[in-house]
Amino acid sequence: MNVQQTPIKKFWELSPVEPHELVGLWRGRSIPPGHPFDGVLENLGWFGKRFTSDLRADALLFRSEERRLVAIDPKRIPLRLALRFHRLGKTRAARNLFSYLQRRLRANGPVASVQMLSFDGLASAAMVYDEQPIVDHFRRIDGKRVMGAMAISGDDRLFFFELERVEEPGD
Repeated sequence: MNVQQTPIKKFWELSPVEPHELVGLWRGRSIPPGHPFDGVLENLGWFGKRFTSDLRADALLFRSEERRLVAIDPKRIPLRLALRFHRLGKTRAARNLFSYLQRRLRANGPVASVQMLSFDGLASAAMVYDEQPIVDHFRRIDGKRVMGAMAISGDDRLFFFELERVEEPGD
């Protein structure tokens, strides 16, 4: 991405993605335009996302102490509090507490679905969370990377991130 270009402008210029193109494991990183969640996910050990062939998704994959990937159920995360107290999410104390709570926050299966949705006039793959008012909209950067814009209902700010396709462990 051109450093001169803002993530918002770059996102709108990217091509759409079909839902089936997302199937697989993706490593994520935030693209900081000033959203409260910038840096929070990385501090907590965020790995990325996994999309299944039936177009379901592990929306939040984190690294566990055992170096395994753990899918977290976002319905157990108080979203409004997380937005309000986002600075705490960037602390060592938050990282330690989250590491401790991972077992209790584990998902029992995929927690979102992937479908085509229109976003600002362009239809592209989007991940709709089952139990949170969140939609991640995706656009193609290249053959191995997509850019996401996370929209939270009732909040005008977008959280931008990049996903890069990686091999499943053991592949």
